[in-house]
Amino acid sequence: MIIGIGIDLVDMDRIKELMSERFIDRILSSEEKKMYLNIAAENTKLSYIGGRFAAKEALFKAISKGHGKTYYTDFSILNTENGSPYVKTDYFTNNEIIHISITHTDSHAIAYVMIEKL
Repeated sequence: MIIGIGIDLVDMDRIKELMSERFIDRILSSEEKKMYLNIAAENTKLSYIGGRFAAKEALFKAISKGHGKTYYTDFSILNTENGSPYVKTDYFTNNEIIHISITHTDSHAIAYVMIEKL
């Protein structure tokens, strides 16, 4: 049974304006930040942040903010060996599956999340 869906579109120029150490620390989990710090190209870093921000906003829409205080850092958007994104979190029980897709262009990032309960 589907219990939530969310989608978010991010303007990369807006993300570029917001880019600061404080913004990055607010958005990225420690695992995501390790990956971010290993990215050499600035435009790739921007795409990474934009995609993670869109994914977490879509996730928040899918859970409707959930049971109170929820933070961006409560969720890690990581990648499998083949590059597919997945969500790592302690927020849910083991009865949910989170489906996620992220894509980018030079000007936008978009993410789609669907949460399924077994």
